[in-house]
Amino acid sequence: MTDTASKPGQTEVWITGIGLATSLGEGLDANWAALQEKRINVDEKGFAPYIVHPLMPVTFDTQIPKKGDQRQMEAWQRIGTYAAGLALDSAGIKGNKDILSKIDMVVAAGGGERDLNVDTGVLTAEAKGANAPGFLNERLMSDLRPTLFLAQLSNLLAGNIAIVHGLGGTSRTFMGEEVAGADAARIALARIASGESDIALIGGSHNGERKDLMVLYEFGDFNLKDKFAPVWARKDHAGFALGSAGAFLVLESRAHAEARGAKPFAKLSSVVADLARRKQPGDMAATLEKLWAKLPKREGKGAIITGATGAEPATSEERGFLKGHADFPVRSTGTMFGHTMETQFPLGIALAALSISRGALFPPNDSTGTEIEMQGAPTQIVVVGAGHWRGEGMALVEAVSQL
Repeated sequence: MTDTASKPGQTEVWITGIGLATSLGEGLDANWAALQEKRINVDEKGFAPYIVHPLMPVTFDTQIPKKGDQRQMEAWQRIGTYAAGLALDSAGIKGNKDILSKIDMVVAAGGGERDLNVDTGVLTAEAKGANAPGFLNERLMSDLRPTLFLAQLSNLLAGNIAIVHGLGGTSRTFMGEEVAGADAARIALARIASGESDIALIGGSHNGERKDLMVLYEFGDFNLKDKFAPVWARKDHAGFALGSAGAFLVLESRAHAEARGAKPFAKLSSVVADLARRKQPGDMAATLEKLWAKLPKREGKGAIITGATGAEPATSEERGFLKGHADFPVRSTGTMFGHTMETQFPLGIALAALSISRGALFPPNDSTGTEIEMQGAPTQIVVVGAGHWRGEGMALVEAVSQL
């Protein structure tokens, strides 16, 4: 994979807008307050034995005013379209047709949701002996509505954002669970840093309140079950708790932002990604070290925000990598927000930029001692993303100098 990092003479890329809709709340203030108070919103009963971080109630009408638009979207699309609107508001460009007509979009998204009633009916019929040749195809062709297949397309999130918010630039959608979020940030940064683009909207959304996903991940023994615990305390009780969240950011060149009087939360200096084969123990940790070495030199007061999942053996390997960089206070987004797959990396960048802009790293929420307090304001934060099964990425978020 190609890496993207700021080089002398390249355009500086600012983060000028952030939109968050998560299990902790809607908007920056609500999420920041929840982090400061160490609040965690989990549902241990609704999907038992699986643990879920459900989306806090939001009024979708405020960002998706047409009920018809809302009805034709699945939950993950509504969450993402809503969070994208918050990011555009945050950047001060909501409704600005001149800017929106040229803004590029790079989205990380998974597939759509299954029709559980159809699936249940098929499985029930098969359990009763209805398994003649062609039975499954006949049922799927007669029971599934044609629009379901359209609703499952991952690029419909970008399409809905473009329609609802009036975006008219280029559009790219990445699939591939956690690393899709890293690639979305990497491509957008590369385009702006090289001068191919002036401004971009990036991010993703995830609906963790899906029984079909829980079944899927249970096949790999990835789900956290029975009782919630912080990510670092799951070694003997491994797994991730799926979370519902939308996280979007507006990235733009410094010149473009200054021309319209926009103020940055922080700057995105580098995004690097890789795909360790994970054939042998230590492969993932070695890949993380290689990515760390590719980031620009880190000077100043630093920290790490990681999307560590809680699934094994990935989380133990990542913990080993982090121990080698113990000078940097660590925060795990999985503990507070759950695991949001494609959205986890953009969420980490958003929290890094928010922490830098507010002059403090949010407090630790961990019982194992892996996370420690940080004194003073961070000037650099490395965002780490290691997939539960495959894919690694890092981003360097820094304070903007000479404002």
